[in-house]
Amino acid sequence: MVSKPVEAPWNDSSKNLVRDVAAHLPRHQPLVMGRGGLFGPPRAGTVPVYSERSRFAPSLASSARVLLHLLLRSRAPLWHFFFAPNPKTSAAGRAASRLRRVRTLHTICSAPRRSQALRRILFADCNVVLSAHTEARLAAEGIASRRIPPAIPLLDVPAKESRDSFRRKHDLSESPLVVYPGDLEFGGGASLVLRAAAELSDVQVVMACRRKTPEAEAAAATLQRFADANLPGRVQWWGETRKIHQLLGAADVVALPSTDLYAKMDYPLVLLEAMAMERGVVVAQGTPAAELAQGGAAIACAATEDDVGHAILAAFEDAELGTRARARVIRDHDPRGMAAAYADLYDELLG
Repeated sequence: MVSKPVEAPWNDSSKNLVRDVAAHLPRHQPLVMGRGGLFGPPRAGTVPVYSERSRFAPSLASSARVLLHLLLRSRAPLWHFFFAPNPKTSAAGRAASRLRRVRTLHTICSAPRRSQALRRILFADCNVVLSAHTEARLAAEGIASRRIPPAIPLLDVPAKESRDSFRRKHDLSESPLVVYPGDLEFGGGASLVLRAAAELSDVQVVMACRRKTPEAEAAAATLQRFADANLPGRVQWWGETRKIHQLLGAADVVALPSTDLYAKMDYPLVLLEAMAMERGVVVAQGTPAAELAQGGAAIACAATEDDVGHAILAAFEDAELGTRARARVIRDHDPRGMAAAYADLYDELLG
């Protein structure tokens, strides 16, 4: 399994996906990439390929170590890649697999932007997509794929007492709480949530955002100026936090109405985690994440300030939304079902 180091902290969707496939395979022996002396998921062997901790964007040295391992040391009959397609990584994977004559599988963890022609950068014998949205995009370019939705370990529904205690500890009032767990610089979701909340009296917001690119600093400064002027005392800026599960559980609504899910999974795992904890989720129409709203398990809205505001209010008011959300996760996003689908695909490729 070719990926970033599969190790804690579990704050990266792609390596979480590797962990959960490897840990739940009903057959086959998975080998995950990690660092020497550290252990990956149960039942998986860990190949000590990396020398540094996992980063959002692996260093050139780390990428070179992965390539050298594949070219010189790997004895696995199947390489399963987990990454967002990009020309450099895809070219390396194509060359290494051809030289070694190894069968390949590529899970497209997040789809590249529309400006990239997928036919030129996909290389594997089989491509796996996570959503119908990306499946249709590949089909439009004449590329066959298999769809296997991502999964998460099922989280408990937090008790009211623990939610209230967490809010008190972190100076979160009894007012309705919206958590935004998306990016600052892509898709416009951060601005939409803040602008919608500014029109909703007595709503507080926590911005739990990882800053992935240098552009994030400028975006954060602009958003903070808006919040200070229009939502004084109602916004907390948490950034990336290891308390994300407690924060999601304390929320009334988790909103990610971004129109561009660049560098995120088609179904962001943070949204599946919120749904598992019976939180109402708001996403943007026309995105892969909008598929989470099928069957009323979430709310998909147009990416406008007014529509996001109406969707947040609707999520506050729908007493059964959380119940439907959790049922959807249990039914469609169970790690055992996901791993079984991959095992069947491994059997096909290994013949």
